[in-house]
Amino acid sequence: MLIWPATRFVAGETKESAIAAVRELNTRGIAGSLDLLGENVTDREAARRAREDYVALLRGIADAGVDSNISIKLTMLGLDIERGIARDHLVAILDAARDTDNWVRIDMEGSPYTQATLDLFFEVFESYPNVGIVIQSMLRRSDEDIDRLIVAGARVRLVKGAYKEPESIAFEDKLEVNAAFDRMAERLLDRGEYPAIATHDDERIEHAIDYAIERGIGRHRFEFQMLYGVRRETQEAMVRRGFNMRVYVPYGKQWFPYFYRRLRERKENVSFVVRNLLRR
Repeated sequence: MLIWPATRFVAGETKESAIAAVRELNTRGIAGSLDLLGENVTDREAARRAREDYVALLRGIADAGVDSNISIKLTMLGLDIERGIARDHLVAILDAARDTDNWVRIDMEGSPYTQATLDLFFEVFESYPNVGIVIQSMLRRSDEDIDRLIVAGARVRLVKGAYKEPESIAFEDKLEVNAAFDRMAERLLDRGEYPAIATHDDERIEHAIDYAIERGIGRHRFEFQMLYGVRRETQEAMVRRGFNMRVYVPYGKQWFPYFYRRLRERKENVSFVVRNLLRR
């Protein structure tokens, strides 16, 4: 059972409750990206059910007529079991997305999955242009990954990254992470295919806006993204300013790992969540 304070950040346990949350966002001019919570599946039947649940979600979005795409994790589709299983399930979801005139974003998980996630993305992207990917600015490799994705014409969601990673592969200093985020955002705004600038950091948001204005980059060429239940007033303010805003809406019975990870993996998230609980 979903409990407070998770109810602020997770849109219930069913696709019906999640679609209802997106419908409410749509009334405020905000699009959605629905995510059925779950990851690191090690059972073939569970991976198959996840695929079926996502196909049903895509059909539910179409039937409801709401403005939302979906976000998925490859480990929920069986990447830890066998790459081929995850690929088959991913393709089935992309087929359903194409049939319902929708779109799929592959979430980026921890660094052990970065290369495998990118490899699978590029493999299916040749046949399915209705798929995008996420890149984390905290990873040292991300500059090169961004360049490759831009050349390919892929749609990228840029995030800072929430996973705790070793210093050998990730920036640990907040200033370095922020500088990398700004640097990659600039390249995506210049040459990317409708990038998503996903952050709650006012300085990162305003840097992207200032850069777009300076370069004459139209607001129709990119969007901002935030998490469900976080900085609602800011989300609405961005819409009033004329920017495209999309909110990542998680739901499902496997809500606890999603909620707890944001408190556990990076200490600053504790105060961040507490502050936002008070900003209701």
